[in-house]
Amino acid sequence: MQKIKLNSTKLNTSRLIYGCMRIAGENTPEDKAKGKLALRAALDEGYNHFDHADIYGGGHCESLFGELLTELKQETPDIREQLIITSKAGIRRDPQRYDFSPDYLITSVENSLKRLNVDYLDMFLLHRPDYLFNAEQVAQTFEQLKTSGKVKHFGVSNFTPSQVNLLQSALSEPLLVNQVEINIHNINSMIDGGLDQCQQLDITPIAWCPLGGVVYPAWGNTFSPADEKRIELELARQAEQYNCEPWQLILAWLLKHPANICPIIGSTTPARISAAKQALSIAYSHADWYRLLEARNGFAQP
Repeated sequence: MQKIKLNSTKLNTSRLIYGCMRIAGENTPEDKAKGKLALRAALDEGYNHFDHADIYGGGHCESLFGELLTELKQETPDIREQLIITSKAGIRRDPQRYDFSPDYLITSVENSLKRLNVDYLDMFLLHRPDYLFNAEQVAQTFEQLKTSGKVKHFGVSNFTPSQVNLLQSALSEPLLVNQVEINIHNINSMIDGGLDQCQQLDITPIAWCPLGGVVYPAWGNTFSPADEKRIELELARQAEQYNCEPWQLILAWLLKHPANICPIIGSTTPARISAAKQALSIAYSHADWYRLLEARNGFAQP
């Protein structure tokens, strides 16, 4: 498994990050057993970075991970130190809203630590931007979480470049990541300056829903049947050329970008968790990258 360093920290993340949003399923014994097998498969394949959020499975996903971590400690006492555990907060229900208030963020971190059965988070991310957030107040909350030892580093998710700039201006240390949707359907971060900013500030972009538009419909899908057919045909052609599956090729398409995108792999099928690694060894060409972009857009670059 390839690894990259996060900014100037000692954190070396696996290039593929394992997403824990679905590991608990319906929280039945069968689903939980399947989730633990998936987590063990990810560990066996060299994934060392596990992505959580307080709302995933209503907290059951973090609890399941905590259960497995307790089991793993019996086998490998220093397993915690080998992992990067990330969680997020900022989305609230009833009513649906975004909230960066200090009490909520601190309480959310404390509850995540209990469910995960750990003393600290390697990274804590703001899940979606609160339009009412006060950057100075968030900076103070981050400082409190860091001073208490509950969080080592911080990042954001779904932030625009201007929102990143605003928050970073109030912080004394760099934001390490921005987790955003990046896939063949959603290339906004390639256009709005998001990936440019990541390179400029040494922020690692983490791609959620990286297979959207290929394996499953992307959020807010706007592709026409003709768009989907063009993409399907070009992916099939390239997949044959590179001797891989189309979904592995789309991961290679993301990995090709110089911003060092880290895709999130959320499958609970061990074989697919393993097979995703093949994308890391695809010598994907500059020309084929643009051929796929042309298939997506329906026109060549001017």
